[in-house]
Amino acid sequence: MGRTITDYFGSQVFDDRVMRANLSAEVYASLRKTIDEGSELDLRVANAVADAMKRWAVEKGATHFTHWFQPLTGITAEKHDSFISPAPDGSVIMEFSGKELIKGEPDASSFPSGGLRATFEARGYTAWDPTSYAFIKGKTLCIPTAFCSYGGPALDKKTPLLRSMEVLSKQALRILRLFGNDSARRVVSSVGPEQEYFLISKEMYDQRPDLRFTGRTLFGAKPPKGQELDDHYFGVIKPGVAAFMEDLNDELWKLGILAKTEHNEVAPAQHELAPIYSTTNVATDHNQLTMEIMQKVAAKHGLVCLLHEKPFAGVNGSGKHNNWSIATDSGQNLLSPGDTPYENAQFLLFLCAVIKAVDDYQDLLRISVATAGNDHRLGANEAPPAVISMFLGDELNAVLEAIETDTPYRGTEKTLMKLGVDVLPAFSRDTTDRNRTSPFAFTGNKFEFRMLGSSNSIACANIMLNSAVAESLRIYADRLEKANDFETALHEMIKKTIKDHKRIIFNGNGYDDAWIEEATKKRGLLNYKTTADCMPHLLDEKNVQMLTGLGVFTVEELRSRRDIMLENYCKSVRIEANTMVNMVHKRVAPAITRFTADLAKQMAEKRAIFPDLACAYESELIVRLSALTDSILVKCNELSKAIEGLEGAEDIVSEAYLIRDTVLPAMAGLRVPCDDAEILVGKTYWPFPTYGDILFSVR
Repeated sequence: MGRTITDYFGSQVFDDRVMRANLSAEVYASLRKTIDEGSELDLRVANAVADAMKRWAVEKGATHFTHWFQPLTGITAEKHDSFISPAPDGSVIMEFSGKELIKGEPDASSFPSGGLRATFEARGYTAWDPTSYAFIKGKTLCIPTAFCSYGGPALDKKTPLLRSMEVLSKQALRILRLFGNDSARRVVSSVGPEQEYFLISKEMYDQRPDLRFTGRTLFGAKPPKGQELDDHYFGVIKPGVAAFMEDLNDELWKLGILAKTEHNEVAPAQHELAPIYSTTNVATDHNQLTMEIMQKVAAKHGLVCLLHEKPFAGVNGSGKHNNWSIATDSGQNLLSPGDTPYENAQFLLFLCAVIKAVDDYQDLLRISVATAGNDHRLGANEAPPAVISMFLGDELNAVLEAIETDTPYRGTEKTLMKLGVDVLPAFSRDTTDRNRTSPFAFTGNKFEFRMLGSSNSIACANIMLNSAVAESLRIYADRLEKANDFETALHEMIKKTIKDHKRIIFNGNGYDDAWIEEATKKRGLLNYKTTADCMPHLLDEKNVQMLTGLGVFTVEELRSRRDIMLENYCKSVRIEANTMVNMVHKRVAPAITRFTADLAKQMAEKRAIFPDLACAYESELIVRLSALTDSILVKCNELSKAIEGLEGAEDIVSEAYLIRDTVLPAMAGLRVPCDDAEILVGKTYWPFPTYGDILFSVR
């Protein structure tokens, strides 16, 4: 018999099972206390853990270790050191100390810092995160760590995430104590990130400079068939894709990643993988690993995994749906309404905390998903609009309305679904639907934040979400702890929150233009369409006060992140713009010119034999292509001038505005005549695989 999943799940992870088997009872208990309660880990225990970790890793073939961290590049980083140390007799021994486990010193000079350190200040530190298990990747023991500069500021995404989780737990516990819960020691935020992606042929990918340099196609005419028939969504998985998914699952399961659901998505060549929920920092680590392993496994199958938010125009882009919830360490889900949500005051208060948080900090949630790639996806009738709103469903909406108006809540009866065929089972309909157009939807016992792009680290969104909810809970706790009559104060607080923040609740079609009009003109909700629009607001006074007041960021760390994100936005678009110009001059224009010249030659040869032939087809096509060539030259020059104009920007914010106002429109303008020409030029002349070739190439 072959191995079952349970035989090898987590086999490459130094998890609790391995720790129990390889550590003494005393060391294990001390380490668990550090993991569960955040108590300090002394060096003696660290040495014992390091030795056990090394022995376990070496037995599995590991030769090196690395402090695996998540700098502000948006991807992971690692520097490998071998376990070997010289012995007096000329041989080597395998060593790994507690100091090496706890702290590393990677060179920080070339990582984005946003001014947190000078160029000559190269030293950086990595610090072990014992709450996220070490794992083996290839022949390397990977130790999840936080990353900071020599002066102390965080240079990574994990440190603020851990801070946000801690402050959320602290404020939530204050609320639970008011409800008489004295047993909970922690409140933990959990996430299940659904990951969308495209799979295309490596051969096709290699022929597209735009895909290789930018991750998305900068040119491409709409194919005769796209997603119009809705035949790809949940359709039969093709053999080549199924083989990829099978290998991907095996690799993820070895690393203890709870890959659960897989299916075809809406666009041709688009797919999705969804895991089971994990604690937020672990889920963040796992999602980073998932993206990396997707790309490695795809390469083994002659494929390329595209994680760009909008790799192809005219078909759906790829998102990452962040399913977020909070629970006590004993497993009580604080966002579960129960059978009688109207009577569940604790649930209603936590629900109101989320409503208040999303309304008060719409801008931070939008900022947390802002990238050049995601700007192409948001609001494109495939993803939520850039306007933040919340979907609660009929039952919760009725509950909140009853509380706000002080009227009796009549409740909603379970509707029995009868499908009209006796053999099919009857079942109760859920009291809330799923609103796929809502940026932030309640889905039973969690919220689904649907605005993240497929390449995003989920750390940023969850930092802002944890922090904003923690701030709401802090305000509630401050007031309720001082209240003379807790029940009355609680009712009034819930009622006031509903009245003050109900503008953020919208249960309709988020794609409807009328909603955007209502949201911005009548409700006063924010509509930051691009990264350039929203990112400067990270430093708005209310945001700085909240995030620094909770201790999630320092002012310097916030300023650095604004600058880094804007720099990334500007550099990404610059690369795209330069790639477009290069492709036009070296590939597109020569192809059109060559085809037009050959067409003219063929027409001349025909007329030489048959002087009276009109050659209407050739004549008209030559005229059209010549006009398109002229237009392409004009548009390409306009784009080149827009790129040159960026050199005059005073600062990174000004450059981002120039990108938005001059470069992106010029890129869109250049694309139109190029795509028009693609339809007219003979296939053997066109220098790149077309959308039809790429999207339907995988079998």
